[in-house]
Amino acid sequence: MARTRLADAARVARWADAALGPGRDCATSDGKGTLSDTTAERAAADLGLTPAQVRADWDTARLAGLVEVHGDSARPGWRLRAWNRDDSAVLRGWVALFDAWSLAYPEPADREHAAVAEVVSAMPQVLSFLQLSAGPVPVEQLLDLLEQRVTELRTARCEIPYGPQPEPVQASPHSAEDTPLAPLLDWALDALAYVGALTCADGQATLTPLGSWAVWVKLEQICVAAQSPAGNIEQNAEDMLRGCAQLRPNAARAEYRAWLAARTVGSAVTELLEAARGEDALLRGLAFEALRVVGAPAEPDVRAVADETPLRPYALLWLAEHDGADPEDAHEVLTRQEATWLWVDTAAAVADHGEAPLLVRHLESAVQPTVPALLDEVRAIGHPRTVQVLVALAAAHPDPALAKAVRRAAFQVHTGGS
Repeated sequence: MARTRLADAARVARWADAALGPGRDCATSDGKGTLSDTTAERAAADLGLTPAQVRADWDTARLAGLVEVHGDSARPGWRLRAWNRDDSAVLRGWVALFDAWSLAYPEPADREHAAVAEVVSAMPQVLSFLQLSAGPVPVEQLLDLLEQRVTELRTARCEIPYGPQPEPVQASPHSAEDTPLAPLLDWALDALAYVGALTCADGQATLTPLGSWAVWVKLEQICVAAQSPAGNIEQNAEDMLRGCAQLRPNAARAEYRAWLAARTVGSAVTELLEAARGEDALLRGLAFEALRVVGAPAEPDVRAVADETPLRPYALLWLAEHDGADPEDAHEVLTRQEATWLWVDTAAAVADHGEAPLLVRHLESAVQPTVPALLDEVRAIGHPRTVQVLVALAAAHPDPALAKAVRRAAFQVHTGGS
């Protein structure tokens, strides 16, 4: 169903990829992603559509992440690149469209913006009622629910705080309170039907299977946020990651989801990357595991930190997996130097938080074929924890000759010798 709903948008996105690539005409004219008249007419002629249809499909493609607009140019989004091989990418694209339903369908021009905003804020409760009803619901019943929810929002907004109050401001003759909600409910239902979340017929609204699933997922996210499995939901990113350090992978991911669900994506990603910049290498690795749970919304921020030396190997691996690489093969995107830096960083995490046998086994994950080759490249890589890692490895390794060579390498790094 998600593929069907996004098929026209994907068609226009592919056309743009072929016709508006580097060195060709710009896709947009205003830096906001709106197609220029010339481009819309070209696409309409090539695809057998009207310019209005092209613009509508283009807007859908933008909201679904099939195209990404940067200034006056556009490029294919990762979901378009993964369209043929990854059903989850298509589904995520539709969920992004579902989340943006109020942008996908023009709002009534003659209504108060404040009233429109109130209806948008109240619709999650209406959708939850539809999902729990598991069948057609009369629109009149939904209108009653909407009016109750909007009244609650207005009451909460008008609560008088303690302390001195400013002089009352005279209400506008056309305030949101005077706006009838029935036409706005009709608009909201039409918009949700447009994105494929529900159907309306004979005065009743019914969630589609796709819409019912999406609402269920949103409800589950709310429940997860309200009941963090390990109790770290209120912690900052660094403390949350420390709390997850001893959890099994599945339990840790559940904790990441709970922590993320209680925050906006932007603030969560910023916190995680800040934790990754710290001195604790274990938190660096865990932060990027949490960013894998975030998924596509984290891509711009992860890409932006790929030039920071401590974060670069982690960011490159994240981006490779995000673009569809098998996690077992993703390491191939790293240069020898980047792989060596990551080996030292991971060894530092093991030395600080693991047991000696783990550090010895970590030798097997090095890209270098021999220990002498590893030591040569580790000494040259310039990682700030190199000496501590080598000293810990020498102390843990059962082979006296190898331990001696590792201690010598640690001494040479410490003294700057060769």
